[in-house]
Amino acid sequence: MDVYSNIKKGERGAWVSIVAYVFCSVLKIMIALIAGSEALMADGLNNSTDVIASVAVLIGLRISRKPPDQDHPYGHFRAETISALIASFIMLAVGIQVVTEAVPTLFSPEHSAPDMLAGWTALFTAVIMFGVYRYNRGLAQRTNSQALMAAAMDNRSDAFVSIGTFVGVAGAQFRLDWLDPLAALVVGLIILKTAWNIFRESTHRLTDGFDQSHLEQLRGTISGISGVEEISDIKARYLGSSVLVDVVIHVDPDLNVVESHTITEKIEERMRKVHKINNVHIHIEPIKKVAQR
Repeated sequence: MDVYSNIKKGERGAWVSIVAYVFCSVLKIMIALIAGSEALMADGLNNSTDVIASVAVLIGLRISRKPPDQDHPYGHFRAETISALIASFIMLAVGIQVVTEAVPTLFSPEHSAPDMLAGWTALFTAVIMFGVYRYNRGLAQRTNSQALMAAAMDNRSDAFVSIGTFVGVAGAQFRLDWLDPLAALVVGLIILKTAWNIFRESTHRLTDGFDQSHLEQLRGTISGISGVEEISDIKARYLGSSVLVDVVIHVDPDLNVVESHTITEKIEERMRKVHKINNVHIHIEPIKKVAQR
């Protein structure tokens, strides 16, 4: 299965998230207004940002499927990462709004307990989002889509947020009225943390950052292949959900062209099977033999 097929299947997961988030956000905001729950309102606003973020990811995936052209010889895969960066800015703005509205209410001397309908709504939507998480996680594992796996983790965190909202509303029923605005504050902080994590990961990838421990794993895989005497340089970077590896290997100088090429084919095959990496640029150098006296 090629990378374009994986991206196309990833779009299916994005659509599932969009539909679920639209339903949950509309339901939560409506019930929050009726029940008077700030926590559920914050949860609904959180889901509304997830709608925008999922749409941004979907657009990025669509652009990523465009084939290479004269201006983009490596393709358009980084559009996926840029869309995630845009989504982080949207989530940041909403997170700040939720926190700034929750803090004054939390320290207000007067609190009113929301209707328990808000709590049951939060619990119901938590079950929905956990189901979406299971679906997207399975799809991400089958297609090796890092973007979809990240979306699945976001689905799971949203389910936990809704469970926290249920706890806040339920606690308010026992005259712990401050639990509802406190839950709203916690939801706002979770939105900000999620936005920061997405921003950090996106900027790291866009600036060609790559985890050193992962790079050492790639080095170890290549070093274990028969015929590879030494690795003098290895680099890797992300291109959307794909990984590009550049490596300089040293082989026996007495090998002919065909034998050297066979080693490169072994490297490419091992990288596909072990790390699911299809793009490996290999440069071959003869290893310097120590002169015998």
